Amino acid sequence: MANDFCSLASPNNITSLNYMKWQQLILTFIATFCLLFAGNALAQTDININNTNLIRFGGSVTVPENQVIENAIAFGGNVTVLPNSKVLDTAIAFGGNVILKEGSRVEGDAYSFGGKIIQEPGAIIAGERATFNDRHDMMDNGERGRSRFSAQYFFSAIFRVSAAVVAAILGLIILQARPQVLPNLAAKLRQHPGLSALWGIGAIVLFVFATVFLAITLIGIPLIPLLSLTVAIMTLVGSLGVAFFVGQGLVHNGDRSLQQQFLVGLASLTVLTLIPFLGGLVVFLVNLFGLGVILLWKFGRENPQIATE
Repeated sequence: MANDFCSLASPNNITSLNYMKWQQLILTFIATFCLLFAGNALAQTDININNTNLIRFGGSVTVPENQVIENAIAFGGNVTVLPNSKVLDTAIAFGGNVILKEGSRVEGDAYSFGGKIIQEPGAIIAGERATFNDRHDMMDNGERGRSRFSAQYFFSAIFRVSAAVVAAILGLIILQARPQVLPNLAAKLRQHPGLSALWGIGAIVLFVFATVFLAITLIGIPLIPLLSLTVAIMTLVGSLGVAFFVGQGLVHNGDRSLQQQFLVGLASLTVLTLIPFLGGLVVFLVNLFGLGVILLWKFGRENPQIATE
């Protein structure tokens, strides 16, 4: 015992421990810096695909006069169609207004999330138009709104319960075929919750950039479904690891089997997802940590285990 303690306290081991701590701090700093830089770059990005699709992240989109485009989409700003301009497909503003100047035309649909649709005289919307923040309309049609919410909640609950059943079957299959996969993910999440979240956020940002890049190159468009499927599978398996992690925290009896721990965690998360408004946040966090922990497990460097006894 004394020899083990002396070996652990040797200068080489202390130096190794200090190196690993500094390595983790540097990795966290770099990941945070990259996320801040990527978020700022994304918020200032203009995308113009073949001069027919105008997309703006973090600002407004303006269709110049006498121009014809397919789509005009603004995330965090207005969509303004100047006189004698035409949008062939859709005009969509997230967090802003859709403004049609005199003589402008939208052949398809116009939608505003968090704003209004403003049509000057002579402006035309040939398709549907809708806004999603009209409080006055919600007050006038409160009963219809409550009925619609009840229907949406019912179908959402059915979907989430069905998804939980499928996840339970898949998780039990994984525990039968590869018994250590989910426990390893849970252990990694317990050791590095912060790094798991950073890996998840970084993967989401990278996925967005990769999808936009593939869409711009056109020849990369067929790869988008494959990329999305890969991310979805990794997120699903990682989420099962999160469920196992929750189950381990809830089940304090060591006699419980791996399957029982997993099912307890999955059932608890499923109940939380059924809570209105909170459920969506729970789903997001489970997917975020699930994607992050499986990437950290597969690609992160494993620190050597130091004996304590």
